[in-house]
Amino acid sequence: MRRPIAIVTALVLFAEACAVVLVNWVLGKVADRQHMSMAGLDPHAISTGAVVAGVLFGLFLAACGVILLIIGVRDRAPGRVARIAVIACAVVHGVLGALTVGLVGWPAFAWMMVVLALLVFVLLAYVKERPVPRDRPEDGAPGGAPAAA
Repeated sequence: MRRPIAIVTALVLFAEACAVVLVNWVLGKVADRQHMSMAGLDPHAISTGAVVAGVLFGLFLAACGVILLIIGVRDRAPGRVARIAVIACAVVHGVLGALTVGLVGWPAFAWMMVVLALLVFVLLAYVKERPVPRDRPEDGAPGGAPAAA
């Protein structure tokens, strides 16, 4: 069951990356056409900043989607860097979920929490198994009791 969820999570992140880039591109165009300025900042700088921020965040989400797709296809636990990237993506979704309650509304919050739940499920489902320690000589008394002083 963990493979399909990892692949679905990757597809959700790809869709979310496209949506983020599209929304920021539209916001950049709106800011540029209305000549919006904030504290004397050039309107072109505001629109360019919105587009660049959207592209960078979209690339981050797409990279996390690629990592999750690889995890799902290989059906193996991610490495250290990949695990850190997925954790960062989960944290970002948690923070953005908290912000969307006030800015967008409860349906957007619910969507962000669904994505967060998928990310956390993948993180918990793909845990590297640690090797079982070999029998080592007992330092204490037989049977695991503490040694006498």
